[in-house]
Amino acid sequence: MNQDTGTTGATAPPEHWRYARHLESLAAVSGEPAEAEAVAAVLRDPDPVMAESAVVTHLDRRAARLLADEAFHAWAKAVGGAIGGRTFAARRLREWILLKAVTRGETWSPTELLAASDWCQRTAAQSLHDEEALRLLAAGGRTRRVRNTAAQRLLRRAAPERLGG
Repeated sequence: MNQDTGTTGATAPPEHWRYARHLESLAAVSGEPAEAEAVAAVLRDPDPVMAESAVVTHLDRRAARLLADEAFHAWAKAVGGAIGGRTFAARRLREWILLKAVTRGETWSPTELLAASDWCQRTAAQSLHDEEALRLLAAGGRTRRVRNTAAQRLLRRAAPERLGG
């Protein structure tokens, strides 16, 4: 027992259990209005850094599941309205929208992909199948890891062609 705080070492700080509770509440909602309301409620938490972190974790989980779904754009619009001016969460949502565009063969900007965060470029290099995006990242990705991952994926794709199959 810590005599200064009256807590045991196993007791998590309040922001840890609130973070977990926020993730549970966000995972439990479905549909744009309810999810947007839940995101807005989490963002009203007194700890703005923790709240935004919970929202971004939720965005990552939900967007990954919706990436190939037609409902993605309506979801992104609804959640984007709830996020408002939260810089980190808004950027992550924009990057998921970019990944969606590349994944689905929609219009996307090479400049935007090259300006994207390390997280976005790393996710793109590891998961996208678009040859133009992979070539772009192999040549101009932000980090050596991104460039190498994209280049290796291009080489693996080209290997069957070189072997005649």
